[in-house]
Amino acid sequence: MGEASVKTLETRTDVSSPTVSELETRPGSDRALLSRLRSPRRPRIWFEIVLIAVSYWTYSLIRNAVPEQKGAALANADWIWGVERSLGIAIEQSVNHAVNSVTWLIVGMNYYYATLHFIVTISVLVWIYRFHPGRYAATRLVLFATTGVALVGYYFYPLAPPRLMNGQSFVDTVLVHHTWGSMASGNLKHMSNQYAAMPSMHIGWSLWCGLTIFAVASAPWARILGLLYPTATLVVIVATANHFWLDAVGGMLCLAFGFALSRTWYGSLPHRLPRHPVHVGPHPFSAALNRFRR
Repeated sequence: MGEASVKTLETRTDVSSPTVSELETRPGSDRALLSRLRSPRRPRIWFEIVLIAVSYWTYSLIRNAVPEQKGAALANADWIWGVERSLGIAIEQSVNHAVNSVTWLIVGMNYYYATLHFIVTISVLVWIYRFHPGRYAATRLVLFATTGVALVGYYFYPLAPPRLMNGQSFVDTVLVHHTWGSMASGNLKHMSNQYAAMPSMHIGWSLWCGLTIFAVASAPWARILGLLYPTATLVVIVATANHFWLDAVGGMLCLAFGFALSRTWYGSLPHRLPRHPVHVGPHPFSAALNRFRR
């Protein structure tokens, strides 16, 4: 019954998708060009691999190039901690100590923090690319816009994670348990900006994954797992003392910006677009490149 309802929803979505008027498709029209640019197309695997690789490299380069303003970052951490205490939500330290007392659990969370951030995000991208190509570009735009706007936060609001605060007893769980793989602590800490904690892209990316799975998947168990993933990630980033609760709020706001931008460009939220691309002609940029070569 669940499968039938999803198919019905997708069929209805395809029919009600934004249509392009005759005026918009008239050759030479500016509106025609804009319409073609905004039309979802079948993605090309080689282009997507290059785009994602270059984009992540650029993101990492810019993020790590942001000056590590230690003094400002520690001062901002004290302010965030004070705000949370005034709101009655400053329980990160209690969570950190409680989970750290269970060795197998905190070690598992350390590996979770270091690996799933990438594995699950790439897996969801591949899944959408393979089974929902008409929604891929809009879904990818949400992720890219979310990540891009986060760089603004890193630059203008340096923030130390709880584990680096002065005068507090947070446990740096990677150092204590000698966990492999995380660039947040240990021998790899110099490869990553330690004071780029606001917003949390662990939350931004995991919530993107969770909402995408929940909106598109047909199996109930998959939709439930989609919602559980960002919830578990929130617990992990706090238990490992890598983020405050409010860092997670920052990640959610970045994701909201990403969805708003994608909605504005494509005229619909990603999951409401047709599952398969309607427009099959060449992309305007490809067509222009081909004319230039001639």
